[in-house]
Amino acid sequence: MEFPAITIDGLTKRFGGLTAVDDLSFTVAPGRVTGFLGPNGSGKTTTLRMLLGLVEPTAGRALIGDRPFRQIPQPAQQVGAALEASSFHPGRTGLGHLKALAPQVGVPTSRCREVLEFVGLSQAADRRVGGYSMGMRQRLGLATALLGDPGIILLDEPANGLDPQGIVWLRGLLRSLAREGRTVLVSSHVLAEVRSTVDDVVVIGNGKLVRASTLADFEALAEHVVAVRTPARASFAALAGERGWRMEDTHDGFRVHGVTAATVGAAAFTAGVELHQLADVGADLEAVFLHLTRSSDAPTSSFAGPPPAGPATGDVR
Repeated sequence: MEFPAITIDGLTKRFGGLTAVDDLSFTVAPGRVTGFLGPNGSGKTTTLRMLLGLVEPTAGRALIGDRPFRQIPQPAQQVGAALEASSFHPGRTGLGHLKALAPQVGVPTSRCREVLEFVGLSQAADRRVGGYSMGMRQRLGLATALLGDPGIILLDEPANGLDPQGIVWLRGLLRSLAREGRTVLVSSHVLAEVRSTVDDVVVIGNGKLVRASTLADFEALAEHVVAVRTPARASFAALAGERGWRMEDTHDGFRVHGVTAATVGAAAFTAGVELHQLADVGADLEAVFLHLTRSSDAPTSSFAGPPPAGPATGDVR
């Protein structure tokens, strides 16, 4: 089955004199996980709310396939969303919450236990939601989003409250949904939470697009760092000087910036410099993320993915 893409086209939202989202455009492709990234207050949640028809745009369009959310028949079977982990009646059980929604979604009540088991809450199905931990409420939000077996999944900060095991589980879940061809959009203000999960990134700051690309292209913006330990410190420092490498001392070696471990290793071998450790620390993506979102005037780049395969003022997120 072929699922639709998400298209954000010139989307703008103003709350009085505050511009929460400013002429935002990007596309989310099916069969991929897209990270929607930006600092708190950058307009991510407002954008998702406009996409779901909960907030009326000042200008522009937010489309599921070729139509707005409000024009989709049986929308919960097309789009599953989890925007708030705390928007549950505390007196209801997890199973009761889903059973109350099942007729609206258009699925049999048997589906409720299926999704609870899928998100790891089958043992807590008959417990009141008021006694759930934050991580359990996140899982119930995911179960709610998946109740109608939708082709598009929208999740706002889904890793909040999850323990390390839960985060690993979430990554596997999102990857499996994308492998099924579904369109997955995950917002976060912490790049490290989604780095191991996403295929593409959309970065916004102050409501504006500052970067939209594949994760690989985003990583290419970052400077690589290599950790080195050697008993021949003076010889290695001389080699770095000859090659023009930027280097810093650490307590037990060096960190070399802007080159790969393969480059450093080959040069040290040729020069006869003994190395006891050579490790590619990787790209400093957090530095790139902070640089891009620091200024609302950062340059943008468009990305349409691979070929086709409201809140009150002061609460803008």
